[in-house]
Amino acid sequence: MMAFAQGPGGYDPGTAQGLDLSGNWGPVFHEDATERGPGPELVNYLGIPITERARLGGLSYDASRFTVPEHQCEVHVVYYIYRGPLNLRIWEERDPVSQELIAIKNYIDNYEQTRTIWMDGRPHPSPNAPHTWMGFSTGKWEGNILTVQTTHIKRGWLRRNGLRASDQATLTEHFIRHGDHLTHVSIVTDPDSLSEPFIRTQDFVPRSQNGEAWLYPCDAVVEIERPRGAVPSYLPGQNPFVSEFANKYKIPVEAALGGAETMYPEYRLKLKRGASSAPAQH
Repeated sequence: MMAFAQGPGGYDPGTAQGLDLSGNWGPVFHEDATERGPGPELVNYLGIPITERARLGGLSYDASRFTVPEHQCEVHVVYYIYRGPLNLRIWEERDPVSQELIAIKNYIDNYEQTRTIWMDGRPHPSPNAPHTWMGFSTGKWEGNILTVQTTHIKRGWLRRNGLRASDQATLTEHFIRHGDHLTHVSIVTDPDSLSEPFIRTQDFVPRSQNGEAWLYPCDAVVEIERPRGAVPSYLPGQNPFVSEFANKYKIPVEAALGGAETMYPEYRLKLKRGASSAPAQH
């Protein structure tokens, strides 16, 4: 009778361990290219399920805020950072003896962020634990899909035109690999800024190490002299750009101001019926 012993090359983690996501990845920028490069238009909230509170916050936003030193190097939070220009490196951290998977690590060159996705079953910390740009993430394999739950995230961008989520936002992600194509699905839930979950996808392809910038040195400077504590903003009813995007694309201002209703195809029928009218500026 032939006897089989353990030997090299025979390890098969099985579907419970999912796929190996390791490698250097770069984004596919034909998706939402304007938004992910220079940034979206001001007062373009179309298709985003924002609350009235989030809308008022967005309308108070003045793009000159980026000239304030405290905001110049502000990190993109975890539910937004994958949409910007970035190089993404993924690797596994395993126990050196058992080779059990402890964590999946992400390094994002934009703002030099290292993210840990814990895979060892540990619980999320107390609600009173500190919030960070990348939050606290735990993951599990669902077949060959890595599903990640993230809490304890700082307040940050929903969209880079003034829309922000609160520090109560949570994030669900799915990392789905098909050969040399990686799809990243993000689902943001926030009782403060969103009336429904906000879902987006990004795609990545392998990127060889060929002189890309993996560092992001950022030093804040005084670009414009202002009184101490002054932050550019608009008071309610004073945003001069409230109709700019709507006029450019010949849509009602109401549509540009977003809300859950604007996510669905039925909203187009409402516009055609003439039921919508441009409201006074919020």
